Amino acid sequence: MEENILNSVKKSIGIVSEYDAFDEVLIIHINSVFMILAQMGVGPAKGFRLEDGSEGWSDFLSEEYENYESVKSYICMKVHLLFDPPSSSTHLEALKQSVSEFEWRLNFEAEESK
Repeated sequence: MEENILNSVKKSIGIVSEYDAFDEVLIIHINSVFMILAQMGVGPAKGFRLEDGSEGWSDFLSEEYENYESVKSYICMKVHLLFDPPSSSTHLEALKQSVSEFEWRLNFEAEESK
């Protein structure tokens, strides 16, 4: 997966990295998801936010973090729901269930590591 957080999220929702018309909105949504993760105990203790979209995954979490890829998946799915929710109710429900499971598992892991 791409090292740049914004470009990874854009790719996951079907936007090419060169297209920047939605960058400001996507950064807002990504930062909202970082707030949720911080409240769950995932990531830096003081939280994290994108300033200009140039930040990389390694700026947020070290690659030694046990569920590094799961956090990436969670952020991409959650932003997808916020930015461009599926029109199919079946697809929407499946995405919501996946997000809920990731939230539970990441929260559980954060609680266990304390």
